[in-house]
Amino acid sequence: MAHTPRPKARLLGAAALAVAGALALTACSSSAGGDGGTAAAVHRASSSSAYQGSVLSKHFDKPDLVLTDTAGQPFDLRKQTAGRPVLLFFGYTSCPDVCPTTMGDIGVAMSKLSAEDQKKIDVVFVSTDPERDTPKVLRTWLDSMGTGFIGLTGDLAKVKTAARTVGVAVQDPVVNADGTVTSAHGAQVLAFLPSDDKAHVLFMGSSTVETYTHDLALLARGVPA
Repeated sequence: MAHTPRPKARLLGAAALAVAGALALTACSSSAGGDGGTAAAVHRASSSSAYQGSVLSKHFDKPDLVLTDTAGQPFDLRKQTAGRPVLLFFGYTSCPDVCPTTMGDIGVAMSKLSAEDQKKIDVVFVSTDPERDTPKVLRTWLDSMGTGFIGLTGDLAKVKTAARTVGVAVQDPVVNADGTVTSAHGAQVLAFLPSDDKAHVLFMGSSTVETYTHDLALLARGVPA
């Protein structure tokens, strides 16, 4: 059987990430069609990293963010995930396309890991539509994607500030005339390594289950990017 080379990891600069975040906003609504937005083309240099996701040249600090989790309790993102591999994604539950697709792909990838490795990784979903994404709504939605995912909701101003610190753009939700909600947000998923609690790897909306499966196994072991 012919061997198909895996995609090489890419080195993504901070400036390029900011451009991607600003231009690749995913405008989701319950009546939206298409793929929910396409990432802007970004020049990336090759990297020798073992990761298939885009390797960041600037390692972003984990956002200083305290919100409410799905149990209704305060959750300090930095403190409660310190020293653990973390995947961080900003989105909202009524998004019909990129949010469920991304979280579903991560859920499938997590299920392919060993039970031990699954327990090592925190998958964190931060709502960009906190008015409608209550803790109960978040819990029900996340449970349909995968087990053990962390859902956070709360002050939108805090969410927007936190997202901006890691190069992800988030806009205020808009309620349309037909009652549907549109929330524009960056479709990036950031991976934080346990060694320094910084983001080293970025996954765009086009990332596949295979890419997540490959890289989450490395992330669980704390493999440097």
